[in-house]
Amino acid sequence: MKKKWVIQGLLSLLALVFLFGCAAKEPVDFGAFTPAQFDLDRVESKVDNFLVIMDASSSMRHDNKFATAKTVVDRLNMTIPEMGQTAGLRTFGHDPSVCTNKTRLFYGMDPYTTAGMAEGLAGVSKPGGTSPLDKALAAAQTDLEGLGGVHNAVIIVSDGEDMTHVLDQAQALKDAFGSSLCIYPVLVGNSPEGAALLQNLAEIGVCGFFSTADDLLTSAGMAGFVSEVFLKDAPAPAPAPSPVVKDSDGDGVPDDIDQCPGTPEGARVNSVGCWVLENVLFDFDKAVIKPEAYPLLDEVVAILKKNPDMTVELQGHTDNIGSQEYNMGLSLRRANAVADYLESKGISSDRLTTKGFGFSKPVALNGTEFGRSLNRRVELHP
Repeated sequence: MKKKWVIQGLLSLLALVFLFGCAAKEPVDFGAFTPAQFDLDRVESKVDNFLVIMDASSSMRHDNKFATAKTVVDRLNMTIPEMGQTAGLRTFGHDPSVCTNKTRLFYGMDPYTTAGMAEGLAGVSKPGGTSPLDKALAAAQTDLEGLGGVHNAVIIVSDGEDMTHVLDQAQALKDAFGSSLCIYPVLVGNSPEGAALLQNLAEIGVCGFFSTADDLLTSAGMAGFVSEVFLKDAPAPAPAPSPVVKDSDGDGVPDDIDQCPGTPEGARVNSVGCWVLENVLFDFDKAVIKPEAYPLLDEVVAILKKNPDMTVELQGHTDNIGSQEYNMGLSLRRANAVADYLESKGISSDRLTTKGFGFSKPVALNGTEFGRSLNRRVELHP
């Protein structure tokens, strides 16, 4: 967008030199103007092709109307974002020193650029002649024929004075393109006759609307016009796909936090994926399995019988009450008690090894009874 700002500044200066060189003796102050900058990530063009038709006839010599029309087109050009449209600038009238044709395409039909439109506008330096808007509308049909896309906009900037056959020609243009073409007349000056004619043109266009130059000379007014005529909301981006959570051993714990990969199907695991027989197996400071823990161990037996090639290391752990030496022995006795139970249920001893870790590998804080209860456990590592 920075490049467009620079081009806009330089070419607007060039346009204004031509604008006031012949149209008026004194420069006209149209007020400060700052082109709107649209977020192109949030909008897209709803117009595929557009044609600006500007009145350069002799009736535009009065009341600074020619200068006003050029300023409207210049500010329009500064505000429209370049979004791949095809565009053109056609005028009608002209002083003979500028052009002897009653209507002329000063720019386009080409891929729209701010610089290209500004250069074309700079060439329209002096009004004169009759007001053959009907001929400009007839030529517009040729301008728009054969272009890609299905949405066309015709913007007419004129005082609407001294014109004939305009409505018939506008209807012919509308009939040629149907609903794909919208007409947006912009009244320069305050002629009731001109206002009525341009309002009728808007009605023929159906999907367009009537505006006045005064509406569009302000930054906010032009921004609103461009937004309504040229832009629509871009589709919301597709939501990012949810990350794939991989759980290779199917224990319900994702691989990225699973500290014990490869646990067998059906094994009871803790929050980090380890096959654990928690403190329900033993009373405090005991290595004798409680009868109510037998169903848990029977689940282990069933899993080992379903996986006859699996060997398991039984790892005993304790809380931190007592000495390190005592707890090392207690943890090993607990692991051996589980091994004895499994052997009594038909699991071969050569499939089982035991090891005690005492309180060296806590899984919870030992500062509370609940935390200590979680640390008194036997883990099974296939």
